[in-house]
Amino acid sequence: MTTASPHSMSRRQLLVLALLLASQFMLAVDFSILNVALPTVGAGLGFTPANLQWIATSFALCAAGFTLLFGRIGDYVGRRRMFLIGMAALGIASLVGGLATTPAMLLAARVAQGLATAAVTPAGLSLLTTSFPEGPLRSRALGLNSVMMSTGFTAGAILGGVLTDLLSWRWAFLVNVPVAAIVLVLAPMLLTDSADRERSPLDVPGAILVTSGLLALVFGVTRAGELGWSDGWAVLSLVAAVVLLGTFWRTEGRHTHPLVPTAILRRRTIGWGNVAGFVTFATESSLVFLLTLYLQHVLHLNPLQTGLTLGGLGLGAILGGMAGPRVIAAAGVRRTLAGGLIVQAAFTALLVLLGTAAGWVWVVAGVAFLGAIGHVCVIVGFMVAATSGLPDHEQGLATGLATMTQQVGVAMGVPLMSAVATAAGSLEALGSLRVAIGVNAVVVAVTAVLVGTQLRAEPAAVTEVEESVPATV
Repeated sequence: MTTASPHSMSRRQLLVLALLLASQFMLAVDFSILNVALPTVGAGLGFTPANLQWIATSFALCAAGFTLLFGRIGDYVGRRRMFLIGMAALGIASLVGGLATTPAMLLAARVAQGLATAAVTPAGLSLLTTSFPEGPLRSRALGLNSVMMSTGFTAGAILGGVLTDLLSWRWAFLVNVPVAAIVLVLAPMLLTDSADRERSPLDVPGAILVTSGLLALVFGVTRAGELGWSDGWAVLSLVAAVVLLGTFWRTEGRHTHPLVPTAILRRRTIGWGNVAGFVTFATESSLVFLLTLYLQHVLHLNPLQTGLTLGGLGLGAILGGMAGPRVIAAAGVRRTLAGGLIVQAAFTALLVLLGTAAGWVWVVAGVAFLGAIGHVCVIVGFMVAATSGLPDHEQGLATGLATMTQQVGVAMGVPLMSAVATAAGSLEALGSLRVAIGVNAVVVAVTAVLVGTQLRAEPAAVTEVEESVPATV
């Protein structure tokens, strides 16, 4: 695709970017839109308290477990085709969820939404990277994509509260239907797929191992977060995940056409970039969860007030997405990743001081805004590192890995921090929430140190990525 300037987008590229960003935003919203509405949904359809969490878990399991597989399939059958199939499935599943009359019908819709998300997210991201040449335009596009992901998570919480309070929880599903329909009409006219596809046979054993391993991992962590680490099914699932993923790693090294070539994961920009991405997604999503509990159980705000208080995250994400490419150009990928994590950790640590006075709501809003700037700078750096230096026929693999990192991080972050807070006392107690927030900050800070030191060990790989970023954006 040609442009008038290496630093400016053509009209067609702008339309493609708008279409793909809209779809990514919708997918991010789906992760969080039902969180504040779960009690209302449960009461409306007759869910038992023990089964209510499956509304969120069923979606997260499928979205995280199948992303890598579907991303790689996109390299074989075409990302445009995967994108269209997934978007159609998402629209149908959302319609079924909005019209659900029984718990089983709703859960089936959530499973279908998760599978559709696993297909659309890597396909959309790989279409984004292949639509823009590596360098200034791709960096700018990935920065905007990072803004959409982060603001989508926040907007989901706000929309969930607004729609539940003013209309019905059903609109948390139905709002996707017209968006999916518009995307399906425009996508065939705007999106083109690279002719450079993967021609080798699909690694079926590897696909089975990694998908089942990820499903076991997310299920085990989620179960442990709800019932504790002594729960038998949680322990069994985590042991199975270790065995399956360990077997996957060993077999991939010997396979002639592996699903995931281990050489790619050994590249420090991709390996440590994905570590940074996983930690920032896991800790930020869990921080939003902890702050939601604090605002509702300690400060006694309603869902709408809670969503509006956390709206500062979206504003911070916009600034972070604008600043990310510029910071990378000035400081490099490694320093951007480490620095963004330090900013996120520092502002998260301030929240350990939270109290019971109503005035703390302004502290939460301000700190969430500032921490989100660092968080999204990390996402931009992560996306640039994870998708640079690879041919088009491996972009589905690279974006599949990146979106797997994102979705597994989001899926695991909340149950992990829930387990920490529960071990410290209760999810409704201020002291326990402080402990979990403190652990959250420490994890981010430690990751910042590791990323900052380990990426330094392979300057050639870092330089390769940094040279693809413009001096000005």
